[in-house]
Amino acid sequence: MIEVRGLTKRYGDRTAVDDLSFSVPPGQVTGFLGPNGAGKSTTMRMIVGLDVPTSGTALVNGKRYAQHRAPLQELGVLLEAKAVHPGRSAFHHLMALAYTHGVPRRRVDEVIDLAGLHAVAHKRVGAFSLGMGQRLGIAAALLGDPAVVMLDEPVNGLDPEGVRWVRELLRGLAAEGRTVMLSSHLMSEMAQTADRLVVVGRGRLLAETTVEALVEQAAGNGVRVATSEPARLRAVLTAPGVTVTSTESERLVVSGLDPRRIGQLAAEHRVPLYELVAESVSLEEAFMNLTQDAVEYHSNEAGRAA
Repeated sequence: MIEVRGLTKRYGDRTAVDDLSFSVPPGQVTGFLGPNGAGKSTTMRMIVGLDVPTSGTALVNGKRYAQHRAPLQELGVLLEAKAVHPGRSAFHHLMALAYTHGVPRRRVDEVIDLAGLHAVAHKRVGAFSLGMGQRLGIAAALLGDPAVVMLDEPVNGLDPEGVRWVRELLRGLAAEGRTVMLSSHLMSEMAQTADRLVVVGRGRLLAETTVEALVEQAAGNGVRVATSEPARLRAVLTAPGVTVTSTESERLVVSGLDPRRIGQLAAEHRVPLYELVAESVSLEEAFMNLTQDAVEYHSNEAGRAA
């Protein structure tokens, strides 16, 4: 389990992480989301002790990462896949990590096969493609067979087969009862992989929730209805707690009633319907809505339009 409590990191007069608290429990994949500059990378670096917090704590299985006698066996981490000597082979890179952490040789062979690196295990890492480098980084993160796994953008550069492999791998690790923390800008992939979300913006916590709850909140529980008799349908649906608005001449948006009840009322009063759909949004839309006031770097829409 990862526990972050009151974590703050300042660089001079700039606050990168601001009194941040959240937890990453075992048995689920937790997505760590935020716009560029939100403090995600700084937070992950503090979790593994690469950056020292100005205040607050970050614990892995109840201890600071550096306090564990065999940290690689507690937390497997991928922050920068290219942080490998380019002259080493994948095999020798993993063996060097294994020697320094008391990991047996057979485990090196296991993670090489797991990551699909068998054919290139003895080639120099400097000649690897971005996708192969990502696979090596994931293999290194899993080398100690850790109870906690934290990966930053693990699918960058991977082909569709590789992306699906990472997705199934992370969900499989969570199903084994491990703690899995995943940071990614690919919302479509996060929607298929994550169970929980921790969303940050400008260094502060914006939400700690489930994927389903965030999407439902953004959708607003509205129902789109189309009918050739909108005035009659509006009269039928009018009730305390129900809001009916018009989008087009024959289309309404209803809040306060579910699609089943709307259909029942329309049938009872013989009002014809030719569309009855619960409004939905994607995880990307929900994320954009939540973080719109916390985006540090905005693209120039006017410039693109020109």
